[in-house]
Amino acid sequence: MLSPFSKETLSKQLASVLEFDMRIAPKDATLREIYGALSTIIVRFLKEKRHKFLHKANSEGQKQVYYISMEFLMGRSLKTNLFNLGLNETIDSILKEEYGVDSDSLYEEEPDAGLGNGGLGRLAACYLDGLATKAYHAVGYSLLYEYGIFKQKIVDGWQTELPDDWLPGGGVWLTEVQDQKVEVRFDGTLSETWTDDFHSINHIGYTSVYAIPYDMYVSGYDSPGVSKLRLWRARSVSFDMAAFNSGNYAGALGGSDIANSISKVLYPNDNHAEGKALRLRQEYFMCAAAIGDITLRHMKVYGTLENLHEKVAIHINDTHPTLAIPELMRVLLDECGCGWSQSWHIVTNTFAFTNHTVMAEALETWDRALLQKIVPRIFNIICEINRRFCEEISKRTEDDAKVERLSIVTDTNVKMANLCVEGSHSVNGVSKLHSDIIKKTIFAVQYEDNPHKFTNVTNGIAYRRWLIQSNPGLTELLSDTIGDGFKKNGAELSKFLVFRNDKAVLERLAKIKRANKVRLANYVKRNNGFDINPDSIFDAQVKRLHEYKRQQLNVMNIIADYLYLLENPNAKFTPKTYFFASKAAPGYYIAKQIIKLIWYLGEEIRRNKAISDKLQVVFLENYCVSLSEILMPASEISEQISLAGTEASGTGNMKFMINGALTVGTFDGANVEMSEAVGLENIYIFGMRASEATQRLHSYKPDRIYEQDKTIRAVMDFIYKGVGGVDFTELANAIRHKDAYMCFADFNSYRNTQKGASLDYADLYKWNEMSLANIAGAGVFSADRAVTEYVENIWHL
Repeated sequence: MLSPFSKETLSKQLASVLEFDMRIAPKDATLREIYGALSTIIVRFLKEKRHKFLHKANSEGQKQVYYISMEFLMGRSLKTNLFNLGLNETIDSILKEEYGVDSDSLYEEEPDAGLGNGGLGRLAACYLDGLATKAYHAVGYSLLYEYGIFKQKIVDGWQTELPDDWLPGGGVWLTEVQDQKVEVRFDGTLSETWTDDFHSINHIGYTSVYAIPYDMYVSGYDSPGVSKLRLWRARSVSFDMAAFNSGNYAGALGGSDIANSISKVLYPNDNHAEGKALRLRQEYFMCAAAIGDITLRHMKVYGTLENLHEKVAIHINDTHPTLAIPELMRVLLDECGCGWSQSWHIVTNTFAFTNHTVMAEALETWDRALLQKIVPRIFNIICEINRRFCEEISKRTEDDAKVERLSIVTDTNVKMANLCVEGSHSVNGVSKLHSDIIKKTIFAVQYEDNPHKFTNVTNGIAYRRWLIQSNPGLTELLSDTIGDGFKKNGAELSKFLVFRNDKAVLERLAKIKRANKVRLANYVKRNNGFDINPDSIFDAQVKRLHEYKRQQLNVMNIIADYLYLLENPNAKFTPKTYFFASKAAPGYYIAKQIIKLIWYLGEEIRRNKAISDKLQVVFLENYCVSLSEILMPASEISEQISLAGTEASGTGNMKFMINGALTVGTFDGANVEMSEAVGLENIYIFGMRASEATQRLHSYKPDRIYEQDKTIRAVMDFIYKGVGGVDFTELANAIRHKDAYMCFADFNSYRNTQKGASLDYADLYKWNEMSLANIAGAGVFSADRAVTEYVENIWHL
């Protein structure tokens, strides 16, 4: 890779920024100051590189993609950009020789950007990386959350949410662009007149909030491309001095209370009316700012919005950005004077929509009264979209039931998913199984009505982050055996398969894994204060804490093992360390109870010295991208155990896979395609298939299984008795009497599969053959591949 800086040039620039910009003598600079100076240099370079890249795209009239997502889980920027620019070795040398510091210590100075929570946000971040690497023009849009999701602190097993104040260290990666702010209007009332294809509108009494853009840049790997993530911070429009002087302080502040709250925290707790209203304001604020920016940019280049759909693709990442659809209609109708038919044609040929889940809770619906109050003009447009849509369906099908199912607006609610499907030219799921399921379930009527809209793009990851950056030992082994082509093209990992029977390679692979396990063990000792056995199986389940992810099923199996060892302390048992890392939504009580159970179980097992040599449970608090970069390379078993038919895809499964972990999972999400990529002999599939789970759900009686299955009854009775002196009756009742995600039904299959994996681990050559097969098969799950499919089949760039 051709480096953009020589060692001498980068060294001089670093010293110059420290001395002249920061007024610090280089020899006296702290790690934090060196981090700030180096980050400043990289931001300046990427900004200029992005400018040249954009100028070329505009001069050639290239179509551009805009990706709107409530989350972008970016992690740290410095290390990734240095690797993608080919500067990591250069900076390693400069830091060591001239400053006497180590680059890993420097990277620790950067906090993870608090812009996301889980797979949805990490996928969006991976796609910015992939688009830049493939040299496609792309801009992401989201909010500049001051405190992110939250910093998780476990206090006596209970998740406590603390502010994630990431901006003091992370703000160096943000460039404010004050002169490109967008005005966003809330509340107020409407006065309007409609005819068949013409309207006049007057929105009065509204509250204005400014959206101030902050840009973050993402370099492609060995590429001219640079993606931009534009983040919006809310700011009050004005201060009324006359009102303030007259004593009307609330009036003087105007919309500042609203402005101050909009970009504070990702996903405010919406268990109450105020939380719901704030979340709606957040979503509209993001959408209105993004559409305002896109249309202004387009007008500057082309002077009209009539060709917007020919030059722009806007992608909605799940239902959170749905209001971008009526917002673009509002701009076309109210600000450009376009007719309804022309506006709707532009809109529907501009937008595409990715569905990420079949879970009802994530298919957003808004109370129509709340929507009408907060965004009256948008509500008005949605109602007109729905009226015309329902009228057209009724005329065409004369099927009132179909009209009711497809309707966007009901007597009480507005269905965002229905609006997404109607307002987009393409709807995709994120794995083959998931895309098939949505066509048969949540969007069955829409698929019947418009089958051409539906397609699939299986998720992909920015694999270089979890391989080249996070696992240098494995990267070196791959380079030595198959060359460096895999660094640019993930498909070349398949060449590694020819070494599956090479004992020297397998032995080296085993040594690399153990070194990564020791690194993780040192992290646990440093942060949790206790030792773990690096020669035990490292089994990890790290993802958002939700009952459908079935962390509770994992815990049930651990308890069964624990009870067995209590009765048979001298039994032959393959030592195993279970890792959990996850955050629960602040208002999700049962999820928090599961975290508490995991934590107390780990504490109880550790107190039993005879058993803790064979079995350990570790909960890693405040899971984030940088922690995953330590955990993924060290893990040997990847738990992907959702109830079949509930996990859309998963991306953590892909990160574990490329690091050689073996998947224990259901036939769900991308696990299906992973099994195809590596062969069923190299993955541990258990439990019901999606169709079997659906068929059984209506007659499912967990109480009956509890009475009939001795092991399940013993496990549940252990939970009922309390763990570590703490009562878990509510959680036990939720599992025993409801078991909404059918843990009891899959328990024995899961337990037998875990036993089989432990037996296989005894033969390390066999285990490492399987591990190697997973590494070799992981290339298809690259974000580079995924964005190429979007480009060719959906966005038509």
